[in-house]
Amino acid sequence: MPLFSKKDKYIRINPNRAIRETPQAKPEVPDELFSKCPGCKHTIYQKDLGSERICPNCGYTFRITAFERLSLIADENSFDELFTGIETTDPLRFPHYKEKLAQMREKTGLDEAVLTGTALIKGRKIALGIMDSNFIMASMGTVVGEKITRLFEYATEQKLPVVLFTASGGARMQEGIMSLMQMAKTSAAVQRHSKAGLFYLIVLTDPTTGGVTASFAMEGDIILAEAQALVGFAGRRVIESTVREKLPDDFQKAEFLLEHGFVDAIVKRGELRDTIAILLSFHGGGL
Repeated sequence: MPLFSKKDKYIRINPNRAIRETPQAKPEVPDELFSKCPGCKHTIYQKDLGSERICPNCGYTFRITAFERLSLIADENSFDELFTGIETTDPLRFPHYKEKLAQMREKTGLDEAVLTGTALIKGRKIALGIMDSNFIMASMGTVVGEKITRLFEYATEQKLPVVLFTASGGARMQEGIMSLMQMAKTSAAVQRHSKAGLFYLIVLTDPTTGGVTASFAMEGDIILAEAQALVGFAGRRVIESTVREKLPDDFQKAEFLLEHGFVDAIVKRGELRDTIAILLSFHGGGL
């Protein structure tokens, strides 16, 4: 007979009394809290960029939306939007193109890649255009060309100066040759505005490339640029493979263009409003 015995052969655990640990929730970090500066490569706290979105380390000007640009440039509540509701005919019947446009309209609040209208800058009335790279990289399709053309025609009729902020990846491939035709169309409208003796001011922002550079972006009476903005026609690798030479590191940057006479001045974002107002007063712009 065993000296010790157990009433139960196995140890029993009451499931109702078992200790159950609830998994701890993972800490939540807000999206887009930090940005990496393309200029100096530093990681920047978003609030340190300020409303003008300028890197505090190197002065690089981050890309901003058309509405953010408008709030920095125009007098408060002075903007009247023009030429809305224009739609592309989708000449190539490009797959999912119209769905893409609908997504971009919802995302950006714009009807196309350029915002057009009239505004006041320190009390002076102008015709204003602002391209937004958030809308299919501000590529120039038929609607963009039409809106810019109408803006110049309206300015010519009303005897207004035009101030245009450019930003573009070039022609819009979804519209093929019709996109390329906008270069001639917009340039003709710029010429008619110029022949009327009216002032046209360009501000090149990052990036301004392709057919936009090859047309109205380089046809201003005065051409300003933001610091370190990429400005050019063909891409760097395309040019290097064509000329079979290594290009300078700062090639196609605003500073390079200024040195070679393609840009009249590089202006800090915080000083653009005052600079534009002064130039408008010098050239009789706006009443």
